[in-house]
Amino acid sequence: MSSKNPDLSVLDLVPVVEGSNPAQALANSTELSKAAERFGYKRHWVAEHHNMAGIASSAPAVTIAHLAASTETIRVGSGGVMLPNHQPLVVAEQFGTLESLHPGRIDLGIGRAPGTDQVTAAALRKGVDPLTDEDLPRQLGELLGFFTGEWPSGHPYGSITAVPGEGAMPEIWLLGSSGYTAQVAGMLGMPYSFAHHFSAGNTEAAVQLYRSRFEPSVYLEKPRVMIGVGVICAETDEEARWLAGPSRLAFARLRSGRPGRFPSPEEAASHDFTPDEEAVVSSVAKGHIFGSPETVEAGLTDLIERTGADELIISTMVYDQSDRLKSYELVSNIAL
Repeated sequence: MSSKNPDLSVLDLVPVVEGSNPAQALANSTELSKAAERFGYKRHWVAEHHNMAGIASSAPAVTIAHLAASTETIRVGSGGVMLPNHQPLVVAEQFGTLESLHPGRIDLGIGRAPGTDQVTAAALRKGVDPLTDEDLPRQLGELLGFFTGEWPSGHPYGSITAVPGEGAMPEIWLLGSSGYTAQVAGMLGMPYSFAHHFSAGNTEAAVQLYRSRFEPSVYLEKPRVMIGVGVICAETDEEARWLAGPSRLAFARLRSGRPGRFPSPEEAASHDFTPDEEAVVSSVAKGHIFGSPETVEAGLTDLIERTGADELIISTMVYDQSDRLKSYELVSNIAL
């Protein structure tokens, strides 16, 4: 269990809402980062997704550079960079540059999913070969080699120096929604972030597995767990449920292969959910907490007690920017 109140952080998908555009979504993200800094959040992470009309977070490194330049103290990072989409040298150079520009404020969260459909993943990788369980450890080993300059004897990349990169390693986290990445993070002694917001059924088992496999390292002496959770906080439970309607509809559309721009509460309220859509929405409901500050406090407290989380990273997907800022402000005032 965590021995202190957990830190709170922000996970931002940079949503593009109906009637708006990616430029406005990125401006909203900048405004959110500044607000999160005022509210006392520890980090602002942006996700990586591709080929989704309702999400503008396709280039985390570029977005992070802007957010870090627009703030002063909050840590800024990726939640995460999907490593299969990138060559490790490129990631090391990008994040080494960010760390050099904003020393001590950059996080590199690493995921192993493509963050998109298979056709788009093939376009990103310039290939269609399926990924294997050996790919993540290999790519991580290369990434760490470029940051540290330490390579096994005879490694073909040992003659390469990442500039910037070597000697400018950001704080690295491994992200996951199953037990595989939990084991890798534990064996490498790295901090671990679990995606409870879309894989709530695996949360406690994955966290337990991470802690059981943890080996102290140069990165950490003891396990550090971050839990991603979907939260919408409003003055009343009824208002929060109204604001949550669009996220339910957006997820149903995504899972049915029809992603689009983030809908309005009115559109969500008028939508007649099919039984299949209801089942899809219900499957992720356990990873989300919608309600008044009292309801959210109870839900987050229960999650902390069940997982012993050291940190919660909160994703708030609502239509109106003012409602999003208000939700994060209300949560920041909750005593956990």
